[in-house]
Amino acid sequence: MPGDSIRVTRSVAIPLDELELRFSRSSGPGGQHANTSETRVEALFDVEASSALTDRQKQRVLGRAGPVIRAVAQDERSQWRNRELAVERVAVQLRDALRVERKRVPTKPTAAARERRLEDKRRRAQTKRLRRELD
Repeated sequence: MPGDSIRVTRSVAIPLDELELRFSRSSGPGGQHANTSETRVEALFDVEASSALTDRQKQRVLGRAGPVIRAVAQDERSQWRNRELAVERVAVQLRDALRVERKRVPTKPTAAARERRLEDKRRRAQTKRLRRELD
C-alpha cells in the first residue's frame, strides 16, 4: 500500500500496522481462479488498542461504531485490489464515526415566508368553501 498510514481526517491518520487483515476464499462463482486463491479480504481495526486516536475520539467511535470496525471486500479478482477496498471502507466507517454533528441553530421564518403560508391557507380555505353544498 502506498505510505504506511491511512489518512482518515485532516488530524487523524491510522498506521497500517494497527489494521488486521485476514484473507480467505471468495464466495460465489468464478471457476478455477476463485476456488484456488484467497482474494476475499477482511480488515479489522481495534478502536480501544489504537494509539492514533485520542481518548475522546475513541469514546466517540465506540459509541457510534463499536469496539471493532470491520470491513470486507470480495468485489475484485485481485487480492491487492480487495485489500485496498477493505482498508478504504474501514477509513470511511471511521470518518463517519468521528464526524461531530453540529447543533441546529433555530431560526425564525422570514416575513415573506409567513405571508406565503397565510396566503396558502386563505387559498385552501377558499377551495373548501367552494366545495360546500349550497343551502
